[in-house]
Amino acid sequence: MNWQEMIRKNATTADDIRDYLHLSQEEYEAMKEEIGMFPMSVTQYYLSLINPEDPEDPIRKMAIPSGHVVFTDGVLDTSGEHTNTKLQGLQHKYRQTAFILTTRDCAMFCRHCFRRRLVGKDSEEIAWDLEAVSKYIRSHPEITNVLLSGGDSFMMTTDQIGRWLEKLTVLDQLDFIRFGTRTPVTFPQRILSDPSLTHLLRAYAKRKQIYVVTHFNHPREFTEESIAAIRALQKAGAAVKNQTVFLKGVNDDPQVLADLLRGVTRLGMTEHYIFQCRPVKGVKSRFQVPVSRGIDIVQEALAMQNGLGKSADYTMSHVTGKIRILGKTGSGEILFQYKQAKDPARIGKIFTLKLDEEAAWLPETIEL
Repeated sequence: MNWQEMIRKNATTADDIRDYLHLSQEEYEAMKEEIGMFPMSVTQYYLSLINPEDPEDPIRKMAIPSGHVVFTDGVLDTSGEHTNTKLQGLQHKYRQTAFILTTRDCAMFCRHCFRRRLVGKDSEEIAWDLEAVSKYIRSHPEITNVLLSGGDSFMMTTDQIGRWLEKLTVLDQLDFIRFGTRTPVTFPQRILSDPSLTHLLRAYAKRKQIYVVTHFNHPREFTEESIAAIRALQKAGAAVKNQTVFLKGVNDDPQVLADLLRGVTRLGMTEHYIFQCRPVKGVKSRFQVPVSRGIDIVQEALAMQNGLGKSADYTMSHVTGKIRILGKTGSGEILFQYKQAKDPARIGKIFTLKLDEEAAWLPETIEL
């Protein structure tokens, strides 16, 4: 069975999971209502990782609607992606990076997704015109790297991925090309069942450095299959990095987070970010951890790592830029630093704010 046929077997309705998760009638009705608002799609592989006897299972929380439709506060575009869009499907927020939305498809619709405004839906935000994208990049020589995302960039067909690589690897100005994908975690069969994908990556990695950026969020996501997928990508010449989303009820425990980070290092990946969960509609109340508590958890988890495992930045992807959450001051304020910024003058700037103990995000406007 090829990977496209496997995806067609995804659980997408409350009926698909009712018996497996032992849903009560009340839970079943609430699940149907929430799926009507925010669609569900879970691979059979990822569904098999859920403990059906544990309603608080962290794997379940990332994949299955909670049934609490009251969790509708928040916004759909937390980082100002619309304002950074220069042509259909291409965003240029940071000077050196072109960000391309290649598809609306994902192997699984994560419940903490910050792009749920378009994932699995008809969208006019997807880049279809490869030549227009290439022309924009060539006309902006300051762009030195491209991130192909979506959705999930590995949910394109291998031929489609090849067309992007053919177009981009000939641009001398680019130092590397990144793919954003969670398929190694939620659907490793995409990689393991399609050797043409790794053959393609191996061929183009000889022209240009390729990075694959994925999202392991819990130690139980390290399985025989997911590890094999990571190894296949590495063997193909791709450098694999991980970004973890900090999630209430999933990894907001120092030991769980420490075990996750050790697993990343063990596989030869680099942990790039521990991302503060964004205040997305239907996500904010369910998954956000207060920043003050997050600092304590992250610092305790990092203290359990060796030198290589301490590379992660606890970071907020804010409308104004990527902001490191550095720690607490003696006066009760929190110390922040711009790692990247829409306004280049802010890069590297350090600032302090006094936040409420329950605050999980920063105001849209930050005065320096």
